[in-house]
Amino acid sequence: MLSSRVTPVLENHEFMWIKDYLYKHAGIVLTDNKHALVSGRLDNRVRSLGLSSYSEYFRLLGKPGCELETLMAIDLLTTNETYFFREPKHFDFLKNQIFPQHPAGQHLRIWSAASSSGEEAYTLAMIVAEYAKTSQWEIVGTDISTRILEKARNGLYPMSASEKIPMQLLKKYCLKGKNERDGFFIIDSVLRSRVKFIYANLIEQLPDIGSFDIIFLRNVMIYFDSRTKQRLLERIQCYLRAGGYFIISHSENLNGMQSDLNMISPSIYRKIGYE
Repeated sequence: MLSSRVTPVLENHEFMWIKDYLYKHAGIVLTDNKHALVSGRLDNRVRSLGLSSYSEYFRLLGKPGCELETLMAIDLLTTNETYFFREPKHFDFLKNQIFPQHPAGQHLRIWSAASSSGEEAYTLAMIVAEYAKTSQWEIVGTDISTRILEKARNGLYPMSASEKIPMQLLKKYCLKGKNERDGFFIIDSVLRSRVKFIYANLIEQLPDIGSFDIIFLRNVMIYFDSRTKQRLLERIQCYLRAGGYFIISHSENLNGMQSDLNMISPSIYRKIGYE
């Protein structure tokens, strides 16, 4: 095994290799200032496998029999920053504009296309359960990180993560942890049962998840170049029903991109095909 005193160094040519690999397989553009980030996040994997260099580790990626290691590497290099009720104006738009127009009792499906650890998907679930005019609804969350998806399915979060959840919704849809879960809260099981989390790589063939009335794709395209953004948009919009809503982050836009979407307001779009 590799001595704990030996520190593998991520050489420039190795960084360029993983940069290219991540772009090809996840669509993510690593900027040149991410050298230390890559080294820090993969160091433990290189060490635990007893390897003396990052090149040895990278030769495992995509190799038959190393599928789990490949997924783990992508997991570690994928940013998963999120929190409950992030960019709250979007949820106000659901409550005040979309839900009042949605036919009472009609099935409602929402896709959290980069759900990370589940905060966005469960926020959507709380909003739908509380304000939609139908009891027939489903939230689907997808992410490229299998590790983070497992956390999302558990629905267990530190109490500090509850700060932005309105108190009435926190009391109604979240349970305070006890004993070994002290200091945590868990999403109520009834609400969790309405949210499905599925692995998906957005730039590759997507699973058969059906069509949606609303798609959230927030804080994703900032990691992609223009070509990948266009491919992603073409693929994602196929899952949106005519008249459905497509919501991106306030820091993003679709300027210069071809789509079947009309801008309703900054960061909110609607698919062509409605009266």
